[in-house]
Amino acid sequence: MNKKITVIKGDGIGPEIVTQAQKVLDTVAKKYDHTFEYTDILMGGCSIDACGVPLTDEAVATAKAADAVLLGAIGGNTSTSPWYKLAPNLRPEAGLLKIRKELGLFANLRPAVLFDQLRNACPLNDEIIGEGFDMMIMRELTGGLYFGARETKVVDGLETAVDTLTYNEKEIERIAKRGFDIAMKRRKKVTSVDKANVLDSSRLWRKIVNKVAENYPEVELEHMLVDNCAMQLVKDPGQFDVILTENMFGDILSDEAAMVTGSIGMLASASLNDTKFGLYEPSHGSAPDIAGQDKANPIATILSAAMMLRYSFDMDAEADAVEAAVKKVLEEGYRTVDIMSDGMTCVGCEKMGDLICERI
Repeated sequence: MNKKITVIKGDGIGPEIVTQAQKVLDTVAKKYDHTFEYTDILMGGCSIDACGVPLTDEAVATAKAADAVLLGAIGGNTSTSPWYKLAPNLRPEAGLLKIRKELGLFANLRPAVLFDQLRNACPLNDEIIGEGFDMMIMRELTGGLYFGARETKVVDGLETAVDTLTYNEKEIERIAKRGFDIAMKRRKKVTSVDKANVLDSSRLWRKIVNKVAENYPEVELEHMLVDNCAMQLVKDPGQFDVILTENMFGDILSDEAAMVTGSIGMLASASLNDTKFGLYEPSHGSAPDIAGQDKANPIATILSAAMMLRYSFDMDAEADAVEAAVKKVLEEGYRTVDIMSDGMTCVGCEKMGDLICERI
């Protein structure tokens, strides 16, 4: 099978971790008789330096012509990088918002899994961890506060900022359907997270989610206020299967869930539109402080590539092989510096990629 992949290496450690993910994909292609064609585009700070904007229209067109997009990380140090002296619409993260909107990537899937081999890295105690946890956070990605109207103006002599949170029923319905569809393939439970005791947008969210749930009688639905969900993630993470929520809540909760696992460097993500097309990226940032030092953990990006195989290419066996290879390497005691513990063998970014390829 031949697939076209647009590659965005990005900034910081992005080029290092994407290179390892491509190496894994090439190993899969050779073993399973596939062909993956890569086309590189710029996004983020590197695009600002080369083109003056964080994402060009030409780059967007290239991404749209592919079967999927593989992204590393974008951005730099917000306090020292000249990129963050630019207007907000010209900063690295504006490129990410633009590509999500242009590609219609409304559904963000972020798994938060506690690997048995990394149980000691989890900041929670054994009593709370129990038998472990495996949840999927389904975040709406192209609506809400991040995409609403905004302005800063002077009101009664005071500088005043306004950000608008807007959702319509169609936006809520389509993300809810994706959440329930994913739950049907997992443990058949959806926790819909909102702030319906305060926000009109959340009351509409709850109404539409309840309506969608009627078409999924096998799935258990519960509603949870966002502040309670934040507490429950550190009190009893094992209770969650699929967490369904809006853009800003999902942004915050998915990072909390990532850190509960012990290392955000282990967690993949996928952003999907209403077809098989998706953008795949690690959940972590660009880590400019370790860029170019072979210290980065490539596993999240490699697992993101596995999600690409599964969700965009319908290559379940290949995805299983990559995930199994990652677990095998961890079982053998290999660790990058961010997940290193006593008695383990510390390896660099490139070596970790090599080890995973050898076990596919």
